[in-house]
Amino acid sequence: MTTMPPDTLDSPRVTARHLYWQGWRIARIAEFLDEKAATVHTWKARDGWAEASPTQRVEGALEARLVQLIGKEQKEGRDFKEIDLLGRQIERLARVHKYQGSGNEADLNPNIEARNAGPKKKPRRNALDDEQIAALKTAFLEGAFDYQRQWYDAGQKHRIRNILKSRQIGATYFFAREAIVDAFETGRNKIFLSASKAQAHIFRNYIVQFVKEITDVDLKGDPIVLDNGAELHFLGTNSKTAQGYHGDVYLDEYFWIHRFQEFRKVTSGMAMHKKWRQTYFSTPSSIGHEAYPFWTGDLFNRRRAKKDRQEFDVSHAALGGGQLCPDGHWRQIVTVEDAIAGGCDLFDIEQLRLEYSPDEFDNLLMCQFVDDSQSAFPLSVLQGCMVDSWEVWDDYRPFAPRPVGDRGVWIGYDPTGTGEDGDGAGLVVILPARSAGEKHRILERHRLKGDDYEAQADFIKSFRDRYRIEHIGIDTTGLGGAVAEYVAKWFPLVERYRYTPELKSTMVMQAQQIVRKNRLEFDAGWADLAQSFMAIKKELTASGRQFTYTSGRNKQTGHADLAWATMHALHKEPIEGPDDSGTGQSMMEMYD
Repeated sequence: MTTMPPDTLDSPRVTARHLYWQGWRIARIAEFLDEKAATVHTWKARDGWAEASPTQRVEGALEARLVQLIGKEQKEGRDFKEIDLLGRQIERLARVHKYQGSGNEADLNPNIEARNAGPKKKPRRNALDDEQIAALKTAFLEGAFDYQRQWYDAGQKHRIRNILKSRQIGATYFFAREAIVDAFETGRNKIFLSASKAQAHIFRNYIVQFVKEITDVDLKGDPIVLDNGAELHFLGTNSKTAQGYHGDVYLDEYFWIHRFQEFRKVTSGMAMHKKWRQTYFSTPSSIGHEAYPFWTGDLFNRRRAKKDRQEFDVSHAALGGGQLCPDGHWRQIVTVEDAIAGGCDLFDIEQLRLEYSPDEFDNLLMCQFVDDSQSAFPLSVLQGCMVDSWEVWDDYRPFAPRPVGDRGVWIGYDPTGTGEDGDGAGLVVILPARSAGEKHRILERHRLKGDDYEAQADFIKSFRDRYRIEHIGIDTTGLGGAVAEYVAKWFPLVERYRYTPELKSTMVMQAQQIVRKNRLEFDAGWADLAQSFMAIKKELTASGRQFTYTSGRNKQTGHADLAWATMHALHKEPIEGPDDSGTGQSMMEMYD
């Protein structure tokens, strides 16, 4: 491109050339510039306007505009942006000229040359740049409540965090975000452990969703291996599969893990080096659980001479703000009231007090341990039913349209109550044992709110598309009668149970028999189901003449809806157990 002195860029001759290249006729150009048409024709012939290539015409326009902007004394932001844009266009045209001379595509696109210059590189997987990592950390910190920021700060100072918490205050959600941010920043491995692999994968879901939301990057793989080498493993409590890993450990709901002491040896071994951190967090279960002395410090003292034992104060008064304890654990108790004071606005605490009995409220939300010695279903017995379903149930496909194919299932439903003391509704889906050698398996459990009986019936009906239903058992106390009427329209053989002390005793004893004979299984991550069973206790009726089973302050079934729903389903089995014929299924037909 021929470059003119700056003082000629605005001359009539240059202006005439640009107007000609824009499509103006010579007569109109001469008239606009107040020049003779012959003069403009002379300029056209001498400078070869008509012979100029398209790129030359564009270059001339770029040059004129660029010099005009550079010469502007008071520039605005948009002027600098345009100067940058025009400069890049000139660079691009220079590459076009080079390509026209060589015919080499690499001259036209420098990325091709860079790509061909060295050995082939694999595309980066699970990678974020510095800007994306910074955005991820900002979103993580800005989205944390005050008590969660305390957890984060403690993790920066102490190697072991041990947290007793209320339900539903976002612990798993928070620690998933904390872990992925740190993994991207430091390249440290992360190991997520829970009572079951299905429960541990909740961590993975939170991580994938968070990174996608903030950076639009899809993390792939199980384990997830980041571009910087950090590995994120999501494991259940099978000690055989949980060995051999090293990294920061997050152990979720550890008060519900069977054989906790045995498993903790595996867990602590993963994070034995001083650079690794350990985080234990859980809602409370029973004072008889193996993890209770681990929390109280008794386990620490048992392993030491009497003169070396330490005092542990694990009351809420001592640990509400967090405290470093003699065993090196930073402990904290976070109740639902603490969470609300810490900015969590997800709860209506007065409504929760109506839905739960005082004992249940204290256990679920105020971090109080249960003395289940009087429970009809103590945790020590229930733990034999709690399995890692993803590891054990190889014939169950939870994400398939028909999870168990054409096998029949039993559904139990405990409806919502009415009035101020109304509790929630519970539904379970059970795959029944086909013979005495098999076990009943609880495939799904759901809790509902609200007193719209038609909506409750529609929810039950929705399972018709996933399963071949053989039995539906519904408590008809309160709204249950109306729910059963709607269900009967498409499943006429629905079983209606109207509670009496005798019926409740029969159901409980039948369930106890099944549980004690180890003939029932459900996912070990379902602490809510175990808590529901633990809430059922034997008490005298108001008359004092006979015993019944209750689960709270309500006149009907209290909050233990999932347990009662399970018993409504199991009541389909004959009291003497399943038929040894090998089918284990009734002849009941499926009604649409």
